[in-house]
Amino acid sequence: MAPRAAEPWFDDTTVPEPHATRRRQILQAHPEVRSLFGHNPELKWQALCLVGVQLSAAYYARLLSWPWLLVAAYAFGGFLQHGLWSVIHECSHNQAFGYARPLANQLLAIIANLPIGFPHAVAFKRYHMMHHRYQGNRKLDADVPTEFEARLFGTSAPGKLLFILLQPFFYYVRPLLVNPLPPTKLEVFNIVVQLSFNYWLVSMWGWKPLLTPGHETYSYYGWMNQLMWNEGYHNEHHDFPNVPNKRLQELREMASDVYDQLPHYDSWPGVVWRFISDPQVSLASRIRRLDMPGQAPRTDDKLTD
Repeated sequence: MAPRAAEPWFDDTTVPEPHATRRRQILQAHPEVRSLFGHNPELKWQALCLVGVQLSAAYYARLLSWPWLLVAAYAFGGFLQHGLWSVIHECSHNQAFGYARPLANQLLAIIANLPIGFPHAVAFKRYHMMHHRYQGNRKLDADVPTEFEARLFGTSAPGKLLFILLQPFFYYVRPLLVNPLPPTKLEVFNIVVQLSFNYWLVSMWGWKPLLTPGHETYSYYGWMNQLMWNEGYHNEHHDFPNVPNKRLQELREMASDVYDQLPHYDSWPGVVWRFISDPQVSLASRIRRLDMPGQAPRTDDKLTD
């Protein structure tokens, strides 16, 4: 049952997602975009560097008082954790070693997962591929907030601020509730490795190191992309998942006649502030796709030429 008409609610539709069509149009108009396809050889070294820095921070974190620890976790650890999340995301698209070596990509994701504490790297790939294939599907796309979340946090600023603070928890738990999948052997391996690492970390350095860790699709074009691994190029990524994040800005420049016409944001903090403060924006401000019998979904995440 939907809320009162005055409140924002999900926009249910049977219209297919726009990215596959736009991808074909861009490739027809800009065949040079194909030069951006392929993996990012630097990613594995960046990932290992991030893990090393995070573990070094964890070692010294045991010496901090709790107030300073919380400051360090937010101001320093938060950037490192975002970088590790970006590595895991890129590995889900086989961007570290290429499509010919999927296991190597997954093993690197498991390594990047270690400082985060919660075993999710392998499961993330399964659910993220479904997010791309079934974007907006209320049953298969676990990226879409549930109606329970939309009602729980509502449209008030305090409620939406609380959701932002708890978002990692819901990102972990929502897929297990919306679309539970039986674990694979590699997922079990991910869990065993992560829990063993957590046990070793706590045994050696205590609990403190575990704390050293915001239209349908919009892009963000601003300087913070330099800090956020180009995560702001969201339309570009959904149009071309086989282009590494580091080349998404080039993609936008090659197809500027397309992307300049799409709505986008220029302020990352402004997006977060609007979500919190605007009562007409909520978790339900999403497009949901109803089941469409007979429509064949994309069958894999490797968008070939």
